[in-house]
Parts: sequence; C-alpha cells; structure tokens
Amino acid sequence: MKLLSRSPAETEAIGYKLGRSLRAGMMVKLYGELGAGKTTMTKGIARAFGINQDDVISPSFTIITEYRSTPRFYHLDLYRIAGSRDLESTGIWDCIGEDSVTVVEWPEHAEDELPKDAVTVRISHQDLDERAIEIEGIDEKDWHNLQA
Repeated sequence: MKLLSRSPAETEAIGYKLGRSLRAGMMVKLYGELGAGKTTMTKGIARAFGINQDDVISPSFTIITEYRSTPRFYHLDLYRIAGSRDLESTGIWDCIGEDSVTVVEWPEHAEDELPKDAVTVRISHQDLDERAIEIEGIDEKDWHNLQA
C-alpha cells in the first residue's frame, strides 16, 4: 500500500492507524534515511497502545526502549549495530515474542537475523515535509476499516 504524508502530523496519524492494526507478536521494520520520519511514525504506533507520544524518543544510544503497555511495546534503533555480534549483546531477543509488539528502526543493520514475516514500512523524502510511505505485510482491506 502506498500513502503520501504532507506533514509530520500526517505521518504520526498513519503510524497510529498502523498501530491499530497490530497485535501481540508482530514486528514493524521501519526503513528510511535520517530525518525521513521513522520516529514520528513510531510515536503514532505507540499512541495506538496508549503510550503518550511525547514519551517516545529515538533510542539511538540505548538501542532499546521498553514501554509498559498491553501488549508490551518495544522501540529499537539499530543504527549503531554492526553485525550479529553487536545485535546479540543488545538483548533484542527478549523484545521479540508473542507477548509484545516491536518496532525496529534501521532494520537493515541486522536484516539476516530479524524475522522475515514483519510488517515493512519504507519512508522516503519527496519534499521538505512530504513523505512517500509504503507499507507491506498488512491487509489493505483491514486498513480501510480502521479509524485514524
């Protein structure tokens, strides 16, 4: 599914709608260059789980942020990961499971180790505030029935 966001608020709203379609055990892989809107998208996804979007920041230095929600919500940033050995030391495997939803920024840094059945989101700059957003791995029919 291809969408267009014309502002950070629209990107966050698309994230919220995506979050409403997620269930425990699911992972979202967020692809995009620096400043594309991956963390903004994550704020929307987190809001769907009752997490205050102001509490969501990129875990660039901590790598993993856990939020208490039902299901448990994890936000990972793999930008600083350089291979499977680095990944193993993060504790990532404790974040992936049937009782949690996991959002991963920069999944390309550990592509071979991450589950293949994740929802994939690709965000790319079109203009100063405009973003092209492509979402794969969810049923488009369900998407249109969700309220933003």
